[in-house]
Amino acid sequence: MAMRIHVDTVLCESNGICAGIVPEVFDLDDDDRLELLREELTPDIEPRVRDAVVQCPRNAISLSE
Repeated sequence: MAMRIHVDTVLCESNGICAGIVPEVFDLDDDDRLELLREELTPDIEPRVRDAVVQCPRNAISLSE
């Protein structure tokens, strides 16, 4: 089973740090709300997504199986 990326939209401040790290996964929409562009964690993006998890100031990003 593949790892999944989750964003807690209640905690998220939409500051865009994650979008700067992994723009193919995280994006800010026209209303400055965070959009999760893909949920599956693949090997090619895993190191950067894990970096985004660590750098999220609100701990709003998590990974699960």
